Amino acid sequence: MDHSNDSRPFKQTRRKFLSTTVTAITAAVMMASMPMAVQAAAPATAEVNTTGLAVTDNTVKVGILHSITGTMAISEEGSVQAEILAIEQINAMGGVLGRKIEYIQEDGASDWPTFADRSNKLLRQDKVAAVFGCWTSASRKAVLPIFERYNGMLYYPTFYEGLEQSPNVIYTGQEATQQVLAGLDWVAEDKGAKTFYLIGSDYIWPRTSNKIARTHIEQHLGGQVVGEDYFPLGHTSFNSVINRIRLRKPDVIFASVVGGSNVAFYRQLKAAGLDMTKEDFSLLTISVTEDEILGIGGENIEGAYASMKYFQSLPNENNEAFVKAFKERWGADAVIGDVTQAAYLGPWLWKAAVEAAGSFDVDKVRAASPDIELNTAPEGYVRIHENHHLWSKGRIGHAQRNGQFKVVHETEELMEPDPFPAGYQ
Repeated sequence: MDHSNDSRPFKQTRRKFLSTTVTAITAAVMMASMPMAVQAAAPATAEVNTTGLAVTDNTVKVGILHSITGTMAISEEGSVQAEILAIEQINAMGGVLGRKIEYIQEDGASDWPTFADRSNKLLRQDKVAAVFGCWTSASRKAVLPIFERYNGMLYYPTFYEGLEQSPNVIYTGQEATQQVLAGLDWVAEDKGAKTFYLIGSDYIWPRTSNKIARTHIEQHLGGQVVGEDYFPLGHTSFNSVINRIRLRKPDVIFASVVGGSNVAFYRQLKAAGLDMTKEDFSLLTISVTEDEILGIGGENIEGAYASMKYFQSLPNENNEAFVKAFKERWGADAVIGDVTQAAYLGPWLWKAAVEAAGSFDVDKVRAASPDIELNTAPEGYVRIHENHHLWSKGRIGHAQRNGQFKVVHETEELMEPDPFPAGYQ
């Protein structure tokens, strides 16, 4: 659906919509140093659009494709909000190549065939210049053949298992070496962990991530996997696996449960008396961010650890300005998780690549993308690698009762993305 229709995705949108003036002020204060923020005369459309994209003398259309209904809505709502905020801020600064961005929003509805259908519409019917979207690897895998066939450009914001590299995707989240391996290395060293219980939702990302995790645990850390279980998306009964965990007493529960299932899992874990604040064991999640904790409740996940590259609590000027702008746009109670921040990077990285290329044409944007950098990213400095993933830091957060994370570990240097690590495929 086009955003101009009366069908905004969230109730907060209607309650919290701010005036263009406020958005412009926020953007001007926060993003003055964003690359290519100039008011130069717009180049002729014939020069910047030679492939029939939805570009006019004044506007350019892009797509937003996430689940705003179904079990994944709890996780994807923040991505939509972040992408809209970035687009509004870019427009307040003059747009891209002198053109304001118009977005067409589609609902993937937590259903992979629906994601494929909506991506087909965005690329073939709407002729969008780029799409910001997907969350699960299943949804990304469903749309990937369509983007490659019709030469679209997808900016994908979620941490994922790696083992993929496409000329038609810019991956703004972490791949497995930056999240899974880095997180396991930390918990083994910091907690002396030797035994692990792997639990995840039953689809591509958790299964592949846990395959990589098992290899690392057994072949590199000298540890042991004492259990491994998967559950369908939307699953809400975890008492049986919690009993198995209690009997096997692992040092670490390594969790990749996603979406609404997280609410049931962590509440049932707490009700069963497995108290993460006592440090009798460690729970390391690679899927729960501040967004999911809104539903889980901070009291039910307090004491858990998360391996991410971004937490809302990061103490830097870029992030403080971003959090302020996000809350002004979406409400004082809004929270920001890792994927939300990575989604926010998408429109800015696309803008920078378009302006470096001097064109909206996908082939030219692709060619200009490697080494595009943002000094103003909320997580800190990031740069696009030639493999279309981002150089970024790895971090460990400790879940607090108030729903935020305290950062307890951060890599000193940016981690080079390696989507095809030797020995883990």
